Amino acid sequence: MSELWSLTAAQLLEGYRRHEFSPVEVARAVLARIETFNPEFNAFCLVSQEIEKQAKASESRWLAGQPQGLLDGVPVSIKDLLLTKGWPTLRGSKAVDPKGPWNDDAPAVARLREHGALLLGKTTTPEFGWKGVTDSALTGITRNPWNPEKTPGGSSGGAAAALASGMGPLAIGTDGGGSIRIPCSFTGLFGLKPSFGRVPAWPLSPFGTVAHVGPMTRSVADAALMLNVLAQPDARDWHSLPYEPQDWRTGLEQGVAGLRIAYSPDLGYAKVDAEVAAIVKGSLSVFTDLGAKVEEKTPGFENPAGIFRVQWFSGAAFLLKGIKNRNLVDPGLQEIATEGEKITAHEVLEMQMQRGALGAHMSLFHRDYDLLVTPTLAVAAFEAGREFPPGGSRWTDWTPFSYPFNLTQQPAASIPCGLTKAGLPVGLHIVGPKYADALVLRAARAFESVRPIGMPSL
Repeated sequence: MSELWSLTAAQLLEGYRRHEFSPVEVARAVLARIETFNPEFNAFCLVSQEIEKQAKASESRWLAGQPQGLLDGVPVSIKDLLLTKGWPTLRGSKAVDPKGPWNDDAPAVARLREHGALLLGKTTTPEFGWKGVTDSALTGITRNPWNPEKTPGGSSGGAAAALASGMGPLAIGTDGGGSIRIPCSFTGLFGLKPSFGRVPAWPLSPFGTVAHVGPMTRSVADAALMLNVLAQPDARDWHSLPYEPQDWRTGLEQGVAGLRIAYSPDLGYAKVDAEVAAIVKGSLSVFTDLGAKVEEKTPGFENPAGIFRVQWFSGAAFLLKGIKNRNLVDPGLQEIATEGEKITAHEVLEMQMQRGALGAHMSLFHRDYDLLVTPTLAVAAFEAGREFPPGGSRWTDWTPFSYPFNLTQQPAASIPCGLTKAGLPVGLHIVGPKYADALVLRAARAFESVRPIGMPSL
């Protein structure tokens, strides 16, 4: 029973069905894990005081043979950018008033409640999720379970640190430029940025239509299961896609035989650490051995960092315009907001046109290739407390593979594909055509069937 914390959501649900263990036992195992490891890794900024009460209610439902939805009794953590009724959503900021009121659930949180999930608490984020690592003046530095001296990445770094250390099997993350995939790459997890609008979001991120909500897990099947819940409709998000009442687990085992996969080691412009590049390239044999046709092919677009910066920096300026105590805000966020204030309406409109052209370019690219694979990141995890590795100047420098596909709104996932000599995880990035979330999940599951996801020894 002491190992209940290590089980996947699918394994927990099967155990509940067979009455092999109960949600109460699982909740206690996970809470013990949080008590042991959260002081070291700083994954949670709030831990629920209601978990055992929720678990006892779930246990009663399972004993009666009437589980509530798809995740009854499964512990899930919530990134502290998502509104959660009754809990402060401080977004890693001292400038947010903890008094609230906190009367609303974000769509993803509402769906989890409806399906009986046990809401563990809120996970740490950099202030307003503005960068690719997780530290803030409010919550301090979050650390990587593979090596506490290293960052878990961000901005969903608390979610990743919780998962990788066994503090719950499921987590909700957000991804406005890589914030699900970055920490999943650094901590050896699976994370999916769904197609934009697949998972309803409210309120809209201040960074606009690059921001996605999605699952972070220790197995591909768990992510598909979570997507069944998260993708259900919510009228508050007018950007959301028409609801598809499908089971995202269907077809997961169909494999990749016959798929046309383009592999780009650098997208034509990225500088990638040699060890990371070699690990990713070496992992591609998994796909060819499973019958896919893998061809080295660069998509052929220029680095869209300029497009992304206009979107991101102007969003930061808009965000801080509503902050009264700006002096409390992370200096780095203040810096990009100041740059964002200088961006003109003409530049915004011009970049919107360029963004549209990039999206169209990728749509045309996918007529010839079912999937695009790249490294998830240009580096392995670096020192905790830094925004970028030595020699960098901004978090976008070392995330050249993630933010382009926020601009294009395509589904993209990171799955671990190996370890560096220093024992740090490296992620493989799988990108699908817009709305082809099921195909990305299927390819990731095929990869996972050969390279199972592991956890650090703690």
